[in-house]
Amino acid sequence: MEEIDFEADTFEDIVAKDDRYNGRAYALLMDVVHYLTKDGAHANAEDIMDEFRETALDQFGPLAYRVLTEWGLKSCEDIGEMMFNLAESHRIGKDENDMHESFIGGYDFEEAFLGPYQT
Repeated sequence: MEEIDFEADTFEDIVAKDDRYNGRAYALLMDVVHYLTKDGAHANAEDIMDEFRETALDQFGPLAYRVLTEWGLKSCEDIGEMMFNLAESHRIGKDENDMHESFIGGYDFEEAFLGPYQT
């Protein structure tokens, strides 16, 4: 199987099927998945959502909410949708315990990405 260069991947094939999310959002999520699974472990929804929040805040600081919403992400459910799109495109693996419902609720995007910067 050919190895995919995720840093150079534009995710055009996924965006062509589901244009709700920008290709850069997929690249950010892939960075999160690679970080969490570097030792071969399977990442659960909670870990993915938490690391996604930390990574976005680290990379974009006070602009994280604006960047993410411009890329089409408004909730943790969107992270889940993107995860399943990545699995369908065979960029990541999926097991029988992975469910869309695992991403429902999560955290409030506005609070998670704007809250740390409000006084």
